[in-house]
Amino acid sequence: MNADAAICGRHYATGRPVEVRRNLGRISGVQISRSAADNAWLAPALFDAQVNGFGGIDFQQDKLSSEELVSAVQALRQAGCARFLLTLITDKWPRMLKRLQHLREVRSQTPALQAAIAGWHVEGPFLSAEAGYHGAHDRRLMHDPEPDMIRELREITGEDPLLLTFSPERKGSLEMIQFAVSLGIKVTLGHTNASAEILRDAVEAGATSFSHLGNGCPRELDRHDNILWRVFETSGLMIGIIPDRIHVSPPLFRLMHRVLPPEAIYYVSDAMSAAGMPPGRYRLGDTKLEVGEDQVVRQPGKDLFAGSALRPIDGVHRAIEMLGCTWQEAWDRFSRAPARMMGLSNELALGHSGDVCSLTTDEDGKKLLRAEVW
Repeated sequence: MNADAAICGRHYATGRPVEVRRNLGRISGVQISRSAADNAWLAPALFDAQVNGFGGIDFQQDKLSSEELVSAVQALRQAGCARFLLTLITDKWPRMLKRLQHLREVRSQTPALQAAIAGWHVEGPFLSAEAGYHGAHDRRLMHDPEPDMIRELREITGEDPLLLTFSPERKGSLEMIQFAVSLGIKVTLGHTNASAEILRDAVEAGATSFSHLGNGCPRELDRHDNILWRVFETSGLMIGIIPDRIHVSPPLFRLMHRVLPPEAIYYVSDAMSAAGMPPGRYRLGDTKLEVGEDQVVRQPGKDLFAGSALRPIDGVHRAIEMLGCTWQEAWDRFSRAPARMMGLSNELALGHSGDVCSLTTDEDGKKLLRAEVW
């Protein structure tokens, strides 16, 4: 990855033949090339803003090793994703902090992890404990946010990008959203049944996104007033969607793309340890889960979903199938858009990450056949 190297292909956005060079893990040059096969393309690698585990590795462990993390990173790269936010879900607060501190130390010791783990996503415990909205999170561990808790997160993560999920109807959340933003923390909303007014207040306080809309809510909703309709009417948020045909049905997926501004949509896998693995039993922290042939992740005997087994590249393919859109549109929503949501950049341009995807399409350039992180 650090050696000077070059690759040629058509720029995924312009279609022009280009040569991309990289050195020391960064793009060191992008120039017009005289030759590139019609079905060979280059694009920025996928960026996933919510990965709870992958390739059989559960990130919700107290003493995760560098070898286990590197294994997950390699599996993600095979799925087209080179950078991601390592996500920790609701647990006892001291345990979450200790786990986060350990993961950051492990990351600091391994160049491959420094390149792959772009930051952290802390999803919980500031979430709704209401039935259906807490999802697979342990409702008994939910907690109102407090200044010391927010400050501890920032102290542990230093200057690393940090995304923090809030259910803004919890006591003190609006003030704590404002406080978190003042510390450079990105705030996303999720696992919430907040009213339209509270959602607007949360945006005013500094929240900029909504996590996996259509997930973290009951299977049955009031047709007249529910969290989906309220989010649709709340401006100022980038909206995360899991494109797996499971958390969001194809009709709803299409409607979301009609209602929401194109620039406000990004894709996320919400992957857990079963992603990239065969059907079987897996763990998400202390929770035992089952994954069937349908790739649905469930708690045994329950209807609630518990993360996903989605590989990022499969999310791109499924989005294309559901929308009938170009592969470039779906690719952008799972590469540039989630990075932009975090205030980061993920471009095929000088100085950006050297993790470029080499893509192969059919002869017409319309159907995506293969993607490999270079």
